[in-house]
Amino acid sequence: MILELVDILIHPGKQAEFDKAIEHGIQEHLINAKGFVGYQINKCLESPERYVLMNYWASLENHTIDFRGSPAFLQWRGVVGPFFVRPPVVEHFTILDTKLPQK
Repeated sequence: MILELVDILIHPGKQAEFDKAIEHGIQEHLINAKGFVGYQINKCLESPERYVLMNYWASLENHTIDFRGSPAFLQWRGVVGPFFVRPPVVEHFTILDTKLPQK
């Protein structure tokens, strides 16, 4: 599995709109993509215009070739792109270990 880490900076004062847009974009254009495993949206406390989106893919190619080469990618960017101050910084990671605390 691959982690796609997306560092997003949006225009000030647009957080509430972006919160809805990113969730809508994921549900409509990302969730059914080939190899898409799951996601987590993180909103920064210190810088409320900053978000970190963590997408999980079965393989790097599922993101970089299958999704990015599909019409769904353009539709996704059409939903979230207008909020971006700059293009997001996107990096891919191999997951070595995961352990979340029990609630």
